[in-house]
Amino acid sequence: MLQRFLSIIGAYKIYEKWLWLQVKNGIKPEHIAIILDGNRRWAHSQESNPWLIDKWGHKQGADTVEQLLDWCQMFGLKYVTLYTFSTENFTRNTKEITKIMQIAEERFHKLLTDERVHRNKVHVKIIGRANLLPASLQKAIADVEKATENYDCYFWNFAFAYGGRAEIVDAAKSIARKVKSGELNVDEVNETTFEKYLYTSHMTKQDPDMIIRTSGEERLSGFLLWQAAYSELLFLDVYWPDFRLIDLLRAIRVFQHRKRRFGS
Repeated sequence: MLQRFLSIIGAYKIYEKWLWLQVKNGIKPEHIAIILDGNRRWAHSQESNPWLIDKWGHKQGADTVEQLLDWCQMFGLKYVTLYTFSTENFTRNTKEITKIMQIAEERFHKLLTDERVHRNKVHVKIIGRANLLPASLQKAIADVEKATENYDCYFWNFAFAYGGRAEIVDAAKSIARKVKSGELNVDEVNETTFEKYLYTSHMTKQDPDMIIRTSGEERLSGFLLWQAAYSELLFLDVYWPDFRLIDLLRAIRVFQHRKRRFGS
């Protein structure tokens, strides 16, 4: 059994190295966005105890996020946007939501003192309606955002309490208030102006080059509706907690083989 296990691990590492050699000199996405889907289904496939299923799935998903961020820095991917919790997710059962909020708070506290964040000048930002979150989680988010607000080497965006339609509505409201107060002329409102009021306006590269969704589902579920206009889409048949380095390498390889047309 041990010999077979080591053989599998060896083959995996060889394949990983082979993929790396294929993509290392090619064009890589500057901004990658991922819909982290499949935590609960992964947990159901691994755990029979109903009291542990949801918490375990989301915890494993959070662990995979930490690995992913390491890989993205290894490849020099400057902008990473992760869809972690939607406004629609608030309709789930209260117990599961509480567990998700607890895990999120723990991870944002951890980011605040994360050596790689400060060493690599990572700007951490939450995009979404943070006012809908528990006060203690809002505090943890505000602390890490404040500590990293002047960093600009990398950008890690966590779409939390996020909805694509909500983002567009919020941008429209902000513009309407500016027009009403006389700070903005209605004739000045165009696509460029509108983008200045999106949740992602803190970045010079708002539009993802590639959007990945795990779990086999093939839809965006409202993720970055404005910014995704010309993004390359990739749907992977793997639950988020099982996402591996080879999955990211394959995604980059797919991106390098795509011919981007930007609507032309």
